[in-house]
Amino acid sequence: MALEHAILVSLAERSASGYDLARRFDASIGHFWRASHQQIYKVLGRMESDKLVESNLVAQDGRPDKKVYAITADGRDELTSWLATPTPPEALRSEFAVKLRAMHLGDRDALVEQVRTRRTEHAAQLATYESSAAKYYPDPSSLTDEQVGPYLVLRGGMRAEAGAIEWCDEILTLLEPR
Repeated sequence: MALEHAILVSLAERSASGYDLARRFDASIGHFWRASHQQIYKVLGRMESDKLVESNLVAQDGRPDKKVYAITADGRDELTSWLATPTPPEALRSEFAVKLRAMHLGDRDALVEQVRTRRTEHAAQLATYESSAAKYYPDPSSLTDEQVGPYLVLRGGMRAEAGAIEWCDEILTLLEPR
C-alpha cells in the first residue's frame, strides 16, 4: 500500500485540508500507517498533479486561505482498483524480537526492563482503543455500513495490543527471577 491509498481512504470519508488530514492520521490511521505531516503534504501535491484529488481554496478570517482536498472520480477509481487487489501477507519486522533472540549475549535485566516498559505502553494503547470503541461504537450490533470498516480496524488494534500484553506477560514469567 502506498500513502496515496491511505489518503484516498481518508478523503473518501471526508474532504480535508492537509493539516486536517495530518491530524486525522495522528488520531486514527496513524496507529497502523505512519506518515509525517511533511510526507502527507508532499504526496497530496503529487496526487493533485495526477488528478486523484482536487483542492479548493477556502478563505479564513485572520489567517491565510487553506486548501481543502477532495477525492476525484479518478481517485475513486484508483481506490476501487486498489481495494479489489489482493493484499499479500505482511512481513513482521521487529527489532525487539531480534533482541529477545540475542538476549543470552547481553544484559538480561536490561531486557526485562524493556519488556516491562513495552507492556505498559501496550496497556496504555489498549486503553486508548477501548475508550474509542466505547465512545464511537457503543453498540457494535447497530453499526452503519460506513462504521463497519473503522470498527473492525479498531478491533484489530485492540486484539493486537491484547496479544502484545499477553506476550510481554509470558516473557516476564520466563525471565523474571522467582
